[in-house]
Amino acid sequence: MGEHKMKKSNKYTLFTKSNLLKILLVLAIYLVVYVIVSQNLLLRQYRSVLVLIGVNVILAVSLNLITGFLGELSLGHAGFMMIGAYASAIFSKYLLGVSPNVSAFIAVLLALLIGGLTAALAGVIVGIPVLRLRGDYLAIVTLAFGEIVRSLSENLKITNGATGLSGIETFTNYKHFTYAFVIMVIAVVVISNMIRSRQGRAILSVRENHIAAESMGINISRFKLLAFVVGSFFAGIAGVIHAHNQGSIFPNEAGYNKSIDILVIVVLGGMGNIKGSIIAAIILTILPELLRDAADYRQLLYAIVLIVMMIVNSSDKFTAIKNNMLHRLPKVNLQKKGE
Repeated sequence: MGEHKMKKSNKYTLFTKSNLLKILLVLAIYLVVYVIVSQNLLLRQYRSVLVLIGVNVILAVSLNLITGFLGELSLGHAGFMMIGAYASAIFSKYLLGVSPNVSAFIAVLLALLIGGLTAALAGVIVGIPVLRLRGDYLAIVTLAFGEIVRSLSENLKITNGATGLSGIETFTNYKHFTYAFVIMVIAVVVISNMIRSRQGRAILSVRENHIAAESMGINISRFKLLAFVVGSFFAGIAGVIHAHNQGSIFPNEAGYNKSIDILVIVVLGGMGNIKGSIIAAIILTILPELLRDAADYRQLLYAIVLIVMMIVNSSDKFTAIKNNMLHRLPKVNLQKKGE
């Protein structure tokens, strides 16, 4: 009887008060922004920034799964993003050439699947040999992977070389925003739920202590590969959104600069902190646009602001304030209800 009650109490309830508040908050944000975008109340450049926010949030939370929760430093995340971008762009061009009357929804859905699965496959190919490494060695190899993707993009005929691919199918701005927003929410929900699942706890145990995790019967290689592939999949999805938002993609976007930008978002938001990654992604996406008027000093000011934010973020007082504020937001609880 007692065991039955315990099993019943351990079930995770979807429609809790906290979850309903989260759903209502997400819907409210979407509706407000959707009305603003669909009524052309924003300049075109700012409408594009909204999509870029979604892309950066997906990239940040997916990298956080690898770097923050698994504890392995990956410096080639932009490479997986661009694999997804190129795969979807090439597929879309072929699909529209063969079936020009295909619906926009079907085209986007297929492009997302192709881009995400191609990036995930690359994650498997890279992850199986590479994840035997740890620390600095893994970071260097993933950095090299990103540079290999960039180099191949510059030299392969199918990617149109250094000129890049242009003429990629794009959609109206409010549809772009809808796709980006929905996929961003899905990515956050999937990764958040994965972290508090049985697999997620195994991933966290690998981060905390490899030897202890292995002694408990956890297959370290399997769970490291799982985190790496899921992170790569969502990076590829972000690449698909980016390609169809821009209408063109270029090889230099797969370089280490973009990977470092994503890592900065994760570090600033907090390693292993999903909500922090979301907030940092929003801030660091909007910040360059706010500095656009200072064209000559834009990069300098951006670097200075980043340094200040990092210093402030590392202070004990600010950390206490930030944790208090994040505590007031809906929590990603690593324990099931009743445990």
